[in-house]
Amino acid sequence: MTIRVLLADDQALLRATFRLLLEAEEDIEVVGEAATGAEAVALARSARAEVILMDIRMPGMDGIEATRRITGDEDLAGVRVLVLTTFDSDDLVVAALRAGASGFLGKGVDPGDLLAAVRVIAAGESLLSPSATTALIERFLAQPDPGTVAVAATLAELTGREREITALVGAGLANNEIADRLGISTATAKTHVNRAMMKTGARDRAQLVVFAYENGLVRAGRRD
Repeated sequence: MTIRVLLADDQALLRATFRLLLEAEEDIEVVGEAATGAEAVALARSARAEVILMDIRMPGMDGIEATRRITGDEDLAGVRVLVLTTFDSDDLVVAALRAGASGFLGKGVDPGDLLAAVRVIAAGESLLSPSATTALIERFLAQPDPGTVAVAATLAELTGREREITALVGAGLANNEIADRLGISTATAKTHVNRAMMKTGARDRAQLVVFAYENGLVRAGRRD
């Protein structure tokens, strides 16, 4: 099955480089290119991409606002955004995660890692395992977001086990690690994670991590 990818970056040379890399793969197809956030939003709707490689800094509407509009559109519920960054502004990266991005990579990423990331994102997973991501989450998501709306009602909908597992997801544990920690099967852990995502409205695991930190289910620096 072919993965449909949209490239959103104001640098034409970089888009061309990514296109050559991606289209050399039999299971990946580049369905469009956007030089601005506004173009990315429009193409996301018309090209029906599954994964968008999104630059943060673009003229006019930036990648953060474009990500927010895409992830907030019910008609684009299956679209995943993978942020590309030079890592020169951590707070912008976290803002993109808060806007609904499923993960991020540096623009200097190894080609093999980029291809793997596209496939991971397309499969509905998220790129939140690298230590760099964990550091970002601990540094910024542990701080209150002025724009965050109280979600006490949503928290109340989670069972005790679902809260526990959401906290472990926020701490960076994979499903098999959660299973080992709690003495349950990996399949059961995955079921609890999926239920927690459904109840919290998280599009994917990345957004469940954001939810866990912003709602006090996990504290910075905690993995045990």
